[in-house]
Amino acid sequence: MNKKEQLKQEILEKTKEYYNLVHKNKRKFIPGETFINYGGRFFDENEVINLVDSSLEFWLTSGHWAEEFEEKFARYLNIKYCSLTNSGSSANLLAFMALTSPKLGEKRIKKGDEVITVAAGFPTTVTPIIQYGAIPVFVDVELPSYNIDVTELEKALSNKTKAIMVAHTLGNPFNLKEVKEFCDKNKLWLIEDNCDALGSEYFIDGEWKKTGTIGDIGTSSFYPPHHMTMGEGGAVYTNNSLLNRLINSFRDWGRDCWCKSGVDNTCNHRFSKQYGELPLGYDHKYVYSHFGYNLKATDMQASIGVAQLNKLENIVNRRRYNWKKLNEGLKSVSDVLILPEAEANSNPSWFGFIISVKENNNITRKGLVEFLEKNKIQTRNLFAGNLIKHPAFDEMRKTNTGYKQIGNLKNTDFIMKNTFWIGVYPGITDEMLDYMILKIKEYIKINK
Repeated sequence: MNKKEQLKQEILEKTKEYYNLVHKNKRKFIPGETFINYGGRFFDENEVINLVDSSLEFWLTSGHWAEEFEEKFARYLNIKYCSLTNSGSSANLLAFMALTSPKLGEKRIKKGDEVITVAAGFPTTVTPIIQYGAIPVFVDVELPSYNIDVTELEKALSNKTKAIMVAHTLGNPFNLKEVKEFCDKNKLWLIEDNCDALGSEYFIDGEWKKTGTIGDIGTSSFYPPHHMTMGEGGAVYTNNSLLNRLINSFRDWGRDCWCKSGVDNTCNHRFSKQYGELPLGYDHKYVYSHFGYNLKATDMQASIGVAQLNKLENIVNRRRYNWKKLNEGLKSVSDVLILPEAEANSNPSWFGFIISVKENNNITRKGLVEFLEKNKIQTRNLFAGNLIKHPAFDEMRKTNTGYKQIGNLKNTDFIMKNTFWIGVYPGITDEMLDYMILKIKEYIKINK
């Protein structure tokens, strides 16, 4: 071992020692004093060691760690292509923008075309549609799955409809069978926002498949509260080789070239082809076929992801366990609360435990949430609730332009007023779960 390798090994050993000193030993849970987060980083020394290892290389941009992650993540999903990006929101942007490419011919999404989605979700599922100049068509969701109401799809369909872009709510797969058949029948693209559902499975075409791999494109987020994390980060994945090329083009400045960073002339025609109205033989590395971005992740982020992948199955299993324990513990108050239910033919990898307070009783979401927060239990609304009611939509709502709404979105408005969720991430222990159940029941008993 040379001096460089020896020094590196010493640094990594010290890194492990630091992790054990600073991060490993957590405080004992004290009911009413220890704050129970809805989500958070779940890691051990391996993530920290990988991060330090990659930083010593000082590559800084995407490199061999990113390639390793993309290969292993695609293998986990059993899908052909994966493109690492800097966030889940960027992943959604890339998934949508890929479908606007002229290279898709008549199937490309153009400005003014329509995309079916829901308003009860996270804004960046919808933002790319609006920013590009396409029209989101909002349909209602179902309870207690909190997913897209497939009976509304036909009403939302028009001769301008080009795609469906919708998320699996808090890890619960939407009705992929009906949505996929609808897309196939009407020649529509399907983007699965899988950011809250990594590890979820759905039984379709005679086999179990990971969500995000059943539509044309899937997306993931690696923000700290998600199933796995890189701090910031995301991924876009597909089985379609052309879509993969387009995703990478939009991610990497819009370039036509597909050479990896630091590699030249993969196509062996770097200086021999004609592109647009450029001079013959213009350097292919600087030919741009799209108006793209730079949305790559760094190798330091990817190195964390490589370590996280090794514990992903355990993370998913613990989330399922925590969700089941909460569900069993709260069944006795289902006269007051609407408890979540998994979609038929699915095995969710839950992001959270979603609860709705039934109307016409003395219990309110506001009161229950404030009580839980006071007792150190963190809560979250179902993201936007009804996205159309937010200030970002003020101008469009006043002029009734830029989007369409199918029906009155009754369940979406119900969620906006009555729904919240609590965490199931692996850092939540059995003691914490018992305390969460106890406090929810206590509030209901006091106020019923």
